[in-house]
Amino acid sequence: MAKSVKKRPDKRTKAAPKGSKTAPKASKAATKPRNGKAAKPRKALPVGAHLPPLAIGHAASVLDRLYAVVLSRRDADPAVSHSARLLSRGTAKVAQKFGEEAVECLIEAVAGNRDALVAESADVLYHLLVLWVASGVAPEEVWTELRRREGISGIAEKASRAKALPARVGLETSKIP
Repeated sequence: MAKSVKKRPDKRTKAAPKGSKTAPKASKAATKPRNGKAAKPRKALPVGAHLPPLAIGHAASVLDRLYAVVLSRRDADPAVSHSARLLSRGTAKVAQKFGEEAVECLIEAVAGNRDALVAESADVLYHLLVLWVASGVAPEEVWTELRRREGISGIAEKASRAKALPARVGLETSKIP
C-alpha cells in the first residue's frame, strides 16, 4: 500500500509583497529540471535596475594586484612559489593547467554546486592571470578590449571577428575552418 506524501510549500519561492515591482518570475526554462533537480526560479530585477559592472573599474584592482604578485614571482624559486613553478614549466603547461581549471569550473556549474563554482572560478581567474604573465599580456590590455566591446551586440562583435580572423591568417573564406 502506497504512503500518501504530504507536500510542503517550497521555501525558495516566497510571494512578493502586494504592489511590489520585484515579484519573482519563473520562466518554464528556469524551472525545468536539470540532471533530475529542479532549477531555482530566478527573481526579476527591480524596474529600472541596472546590472552590476564587471571587474573593469575598482573591482578590477583585486585582479590587478594578483597579476602583480604573479608577475613578481616570475623569477622566484619554483620550490617556494606555486606561480613560479607554473611559469617555469612554459606557456603550454600553463595553458593546459588553465584548461583543467576551466573544466573543473564547468563541472561544478553543471552539477549546481554553487560554493564549489565560486572556488573554481577563483582558480580559473588565477590561472588565467598566470597565463597572461606567461604570454606577456597585461590586464589593462584585456580591460581595454572589454571597454571597446562595451555596448556592442555580442552577435555583431562575434560576426566581425569571424570575418577578420580568416583574412588575418591569409584564408580566402569567411568560414572558420
